[in-house]
Amino acid sequence: MTDVSSEMVTAVLPLYLVAGLGLSPLGFGLLDGVYNGFSALVRLVGGHLADRGGGRHKAVAAFGYGLSAVCKPALLLVHSLPLIGAVLAVDRTGKGLRTAPRDALISLSSTPETRGRAFGVHRAMDTAGALLGPLVAFLILRQAADGYDAVFTVSFCVAAVGVVVLLLFVPGGRMKPAADPAAPAAAAAQPSLRASVALLRRPDVRRLTICATLLGLSTVSDSFVYLLLQHRLGVPDRWFALMPLGTAAAFLLLAIPLGRLADRLGRWRMFLAGHVALLGAYALLLAHGPAVLVLLLHGTFYAATDGVLMAAASTAVPAEQRGAGLALIQTGQAAARFAASLAFGAAWTAWGDRTALTCAAVALAGCAACAVWLRPAAPAAPPAPAS
Repeated sequence: MTDVSSEMVTAVLPLYLVAGLGLSPLGFGLLDGVYNGFSALVRLVGGHLADRGGGRHKAVAAFGYGLSAVCKPALLLVHSLPLIGAVLAVDRTGKGLRTAPRDALISLSSTPETRGRAFGVHRAMDTAGALLGPLVAFLILRQAADGYDAVFTVSFCVAAVGVVVLLLFVPGGRMKPAADPAAPAAAAAQPSLRASVALLRRPDVRRLTICATLLGLSTVSDSFVYLLLQHRLGVPDRWFALMPLGTAAAFLLLAIPLGRLADRLGRWRMFLAGHVALLGAYALLLAHGPAVLVLLLHGTFYAATDGVLMAAASTAVPAEQRGAGLALIQTGQAAARFAASLAFGAAWTAWGDRTALTCAAVALAGCAACAVWLRPAAPAAPPAPAS
């Protein structure tokens, strides 16, 4: 439900800001960086609050979802760069607060051997919403006189329903985590922010965080990928909202199979393979390759990395700090993507889209090579038990 709402906005926001409000690529890069990276400032706080008191993951997640929901109608009232940035910052604050508690709920509800599949199922359901969101936005833009206003209004209504579903139907009791012999010993003390940051002393947590941050620095945001496709293929504005459907369709079809494969072959290997797919998407964009293949590789990247990284991280952190531990890695990744959006927007403005994308591809190849060298010393996923 929430992804239907958020992807409705994400699908039209680039065109609304660039074509509707006339922002430059640099200005859009700033707002896109806020949209994708501002949550980095509060993810660790959200994970820490969820861990305290034996686990308040559902309550913190619900507050985050609600905060994002109320920002949708606020987009109707603002039209300047600072005000739009402020609304997007509050929206992403909600995302930052909810992401780690939600992932902790999934992790604590699943067994170590099936976490890749569990996160794959969640990401597949997320992506089902991501498929519907752009489609709904496209239909609204075609039918409504004030298309953008209608998109933001319907998005708020759907987000509100999502919050109600979370409050009424998602189990929220304090759960006893599944036994995990591969996980570090549980900490006896009450979780604290200092203890959360101290998780970086664990070699696997530190290396996962560094690698996720490095690779995030060379990841071009989705919005820029779609703007590049439109720029190179001459896609009419009215069809722009449908481009995320290609990424979402590939993500939906591959999230569960790749999650299961990561459980068997190793989550770290799958995470790196996903970035190889992203590098292929950049190469096709530079070579004016088919848009279908670009979007397929883009979706493959998310299917092989998004939930897989959280499944790998779940094994590296103790259950009592699961929310904060996952947030720690997410924070590094989100902050890096914020910087990447700013850098890519500035490079596009100064040198053009082709040079900017070439720099991003070279940076991704270099960061992937560093990540191979820094890979966790021990396998991120335990072997499946003998039948």
